[in-house]
Amino acid sequence: MRTIVLLALWLMALPGHAVAGDAPTLRLAGDSTIAIKRAEKRPETGWGEALGEAFAGSGVKIDNRALNGRSTRTFVDEGRWQALLDAIVAGDYVLIQFGHNDQSQNKPDRYTPPADYRRNLERFVDQTRERGATAILLTPVARRRFDLSGTLLHSHGEYPDLVRAVASERGVALIDLERRSEAVLASQGAEASKQLFLWLRPGDSANYPDGLQDDTHFSPLGARCIAAEVADGLSALRLPLSRMLQRPLPARCLRANDPAPTPR
Repeated sequence: MRTIVLLALWLMALPGHAVAGDAPTLRLAGDSTIAIKRAEKRPETGWGEALGEAFAGSGVKIDNRALNGRSTRTFVDEGRWQALLDAIVAGDYVLIQFGHNDQSQNKPDRYTPPADYRRNLERFVDQTRERGATAILLTPVARRRFDLSGTLLHSHGEYPDLVRAVASERGVALIDLERRSEAVLASQGAEASKQLFLWLRPGDSANYPDGLQDDTHFSPLGARCIAAEVADGLSALRLPLSRMLQRPLPARCLRANDPAPTPR
């Protein structure tokens, strides 16, 4: 009887998914570059929609709470961050990527000054850890912006450095998605990189009959390439979650300095 009681107490102390024998949930907080898209937005695709491929067969669940147009400030103000916190089970992972909308000074409905952005990131990290989950910060993914000479331009001013600083000071796992995505875009070049974004000719899509030239949001191919970069970043972190990635990882878009793929 005493053994049964001790076993019951031990099981109660375990995280919920450990008792159930399940893999953890990977929860995503961020903006339109990650988010699940409505039918009327297709073929626009968030990289969070493609990330599940990297965990195929592992049991890892993807809880994608990212949403178009959100900044760290509006994600909090609308109650979306609290809802994510309420869903966390100890042992989960939370990927946090904001910046596109935080830096939009011409859009006061979402703009977040740099000091507030930093404080919000610190809050996200601290509250995630309080719930027994692991926070992973991501610098904002690059926009497709080339100058006339074909040189890729930085997209986000001081905001990526604030993410790096918070990660360093608080000992948080970091995926430097800005630098990873910049490497991909630079390798593709100004013309070929259009295929990774929502560049559509008139008639290509019923949702955009007049065509579209969007250098922020991804095509299905672009979303898969960025998701593969995120998966590669997770692998490099060597967290318990990293061991749940499928092998081999989904193919990344080749970068300028990457070796050519070898036949398998």
